[in-house]
Amino acid sequence: MGAQVIRHVSVRGRVQGVGYRAFVEREALAAGLEGWVRNSHDGSVEAVFSGAPDIVEKMIGTCRRGPYAARVDALDVRSADAAEMRPRRVGERFSVLPTA
Repeated sequence: MGAQVIRHVSVRGRVQGVGYRAFVEREALAAGLEGWVRNSHDGSVEAVFSGAPDIVEKMIGTCRRGPYAARVDALDVRSADAAEMRPRRVGERFSVLPTA
């Protein structure tokens, strides 16, 4: 297995109530990534992705596009560490978590 990276993404715009979390979950699982996604109380969506650098970067690009009904106004990315993977549910490769 090659090098892995972990990235934390925060997405702002019309990203709640438009299927954004389900879109991220579907795309992340299809790409073979691990991590989680959740709504934030401030109206944004945050996600953590772990996987091969090129696949994670492609997923970040997918997040910039979002599903059909979404409008992404801003997307912030930062490096993350293994501790940020902890909210993921045990036994799940990628989790949709409750709003935080």
